[in-house]
Amino acid sequence: MTIVKICGIKTLKDALAAIEAGADYLGFNFYPKSVRFIEKSACAEIVSVLKREHPQIKLVGVFVNSSVEEIKDILQTCSLDLAQLHGDETPELFAQLAPRAFRAFRGIPASIAGYERSQAPAMLIDAAVQGIYGGSGVTADWTAAAKLAQQYPLLLAGGLTPENVAEAVRSVKPWGVDVASGVESAPGKKDAGKMIQFVKEVKRLEIGNW
Repeated sequence: MTIVKICGIKTLKDALAAIEAGADYLGFNFYPKSVRFIEKSACAEIVSVLKREHPQIKLVGVFVNSSVEEIKDILQTCSLDLAQLHGDETPELFAQLAPRAFRAFRGIPASIAGYERSQAPAMLIDAAVQGIYGGSGVTADWTAAAKLAQQYPLLLAGGLTPENVAEAVRSVKPWGVDVASGVESAPGKKDAGKMIQFVKEVKRLEIGNW
């Protein structure tokens, strides 16, 4: 089964629509410069409903160069399951958050030394775009990502859409896929129809229609 993570959730309506579409993981972005940024208090309110009504859904906080203290505070306050480190975090910072953190790499890493994680997802692979920490809409290097996916349960991100996600899954065979801008009607605003179609394209592969 290919896991689907829908990232950049800002409202309860979008969170519920994503779950209704079939998402397994939801991501909340705590990078202040992102159009998908969410305040800690707003996230906590959304999560209080999700934990009660949809406890099976995994909830992820996305951070860019935040301090360990801030990340731990948000994880606890918002009752999030995992921290996705999407900046330039050091192995030392990563170690202080283990085992609740995984590293997002912009581009294909030459080595993952210091960022190893035994549970899935082991990491996230995103496109490398100068000065942009995710959500760029640019596709990652699928060929290189496929080689990594043979070794690690990774999340594939970067420019995925309902139109190309099936091809991405066939090419890379990732543990899961991560989408933000590809299921939006405008930056930061999720589109229920696109989310439904995105998940449908991923799940279609699992019933043999390759």
